[in-house]
Amino acid sequence: MFLQTKKTKEMRKSIFILAVFGLLIANTACNRDKNNPGYAFFPDMAYSTAYETYTPNPVFSDGKTMRMPAEGTVARDHMPYPYKAKSFDDQVKAGQELHNPFQKSPEILAEGKALYNIFCISCHGVAGKGDGHLYTSKLFPAKPTSLVEPYVQNKPDGEIYHIITLGSISGLMAAHGSQILPDERWKIILYVRELAK
Repeated sequence: MFLQTKKTKEMRKSIFILAVFGLLIANTACNRDKNNPGYAFFPDMAYSTAYETYTPNPVFSDGKTMRMPAEGTVARDHMPYPYKAKSFDDQVKAGQELHNPFQKSPEILAEGKALYNIFCISCHGVAGKGDGHLYTSKLFPAKPTSLVEPYVQNKPDGEIYHIITLGSISGLMAAHGSQILPDERWKIILYVRELAK
């Protein structure tokens, strides 16, 4: 009994000393000076090396910093486009299933015009007749489709959206889905409808 009491006292004393020592270490590690955060226990994690996008990176075996997303991943709030390129059936289906979320208004038409001037005017021309600079300067061999003729104007908005997104079936118009945001495509369509008037 006496032996147990002595061991218990020694154990308590050891725990007390360790606790005091731990408090002293914790107290010295904390620092209220915001310019000097104190001792970093894992400096490689606290001060990690940042690599610029196109600079070499010794961390990866191929030496590249910019990485491709993992296969099969989808960016948040960006579902993959459900229709296939160069498929007449999918183009028609897009025309039936996709509907323009915007209504014609002066603000939307002004945005559509500005976007048209950025992305479309060089091929389709100021009036949308397919006489843009790339064609008239002979930099593009085939005349782009006139956007003001019934061939385009009679298509539903979803079909035009599909063509802007994935390009035309013929391949003369390239896909612009990577350059023009979805909402911007719809606004361009509304402006193209106005051009025909």
